Amino acid sequence: MKLLIVVSKLLTGFDAPSCSYIYLDDKLRDHTLFQAICRTNRIDGDDKDYGHIVDFKELFGDVQHAIAVYSSDELDLDAGSGGDNNVQIKNWIEEGKARLDAAREALHYLCAPVPPPREVEQFLRYFCGDAADPNALNETEALRISFYKSVASFVRAYAAIAQNLDDAGYSPSEQSDIQHDVDFYSDLRAAIKKHSGEELDIKPYEADMRHLLNTYIQADPAQALGALSNVSLTQAIIETGIHDVIAKQLNEKGKLSKNAVAEGIINNIRKTIIRDQLTDPRFYDEMSKLLEDLIQQSRDSAKAYEDFLKKAEDLVRKMATREAGPDLPGSLSGNSEAVVIYNNIPDLHATGFVVPADEDKRADLALEIDRTVREHAPAGWKGDPVREREVKNVLFPLFNRDRDATLAMFEIIKNQSGY
Repeated sequence: MKLLIVVSKLLTGFDAPSCSYIYLDDKLRDHTLFQAICRTNRIDGDDKDYGHIVDFKELFGDVQHAIAVYSSDELDLDAGSGGDNNVQIKNWIEEGKARLDAAREALHYLCAPVPPPREVEQFLRYFCGDAADPNALNETEALRISFYKSVASFVRAYAAIAQNLDDAGYSPSEQSDIQHDVDFYSDLRAAIKKHSGEELDIKPYEADMRHLLNTYIQADPAQALGALSNVSLTQAIIETGIHDVIAKQLNEKGKLSKNAVAEGIINNIRKTIIRDQLTDPRFYDEMSKLLEDLIQQSRDSAKAYEDFLKKAEDLVRKMATREAGPDLPGSLSGNSEAVVIYNNIPDLHATGFVVPADEDKRADLALEIDRTVREHAPAGWKGDPVREREVKNVLFPLFNRDRDATLAMFEIIKNQSGY
């Protein structure tokens, strides 16, 4: 809820920490006035340090009186967790300026170790690490999260007093520098998210969101009106091609070198592999090997760079289509879930279960596992311990009552969207 109009209710005994602004347009006084302005004094996360009171009835004098009465020593006030529970009225411009200066200084301090010439490429390497290192993104994740939060705090602090920078005492040159920093760090945050593959990718959740809307919202069924604009970089490569993605997303401003662009592509491919690894471990192990080969490929010359881009696009498309190979038994045709089961049966950690050596028998087993899950798995079984146990129980005999093999296959099946 963004706006709530109150006539005579919700002024006492009502707590809403998310309330950041209160607009006074009534002649309130004493206890009612004090309670009303206290609606904004609850802290609600890192993005709220204080509340704003906008007074249309010139009640400031009455506010001061109400605070004096209800903060006096004559009242038995609870000291609270902070020790001083009294309310204070502060000048919002002064508070806003202090908050902006502190956020800007914190951001500059966080970025101080970035080496010269401190262009976008150096920031990407500092906050994302070396793309050739498979652990680089994990090792620098905490640093990126701190940067994202710092930029958000800085931008919010700027937005709060952007129209009143003169009143806050900033000179024209200082205002220009602050605006430059806001633009630079906002663009840099977007670039780092693209480079690290941490942009919100809603494509995998689109079908589930549509199902929730169609099932629980009383409205006409949702219709797909076009491609989602907020898709991952790898999905965009599939839809428009890698060169279009580089021109319009990854290097839109043309400030990155070919090597930095290549590292951004590698990071995004690796993120996709890690995210989808559990859905088909064997397939994505093969994709990981292809990615490692891609990383080792030379990108020194224009021809080598174009060859790298072509192979990167081929790898992304191969992941999207889950190419199964020409030697797949014909009985599995059209059943993607059974194909995943078939591919991963040989790699199961088993103690008593013996993998069928004959490919047709292995395909028959995969189809039997697929059919058993579809026929016996109860509705809404994923995430429900009792219902998940039912699925494990029906799988158990198919693996010669081998607990390890059953549990390993169960995890693969659980991560399939088709069940």
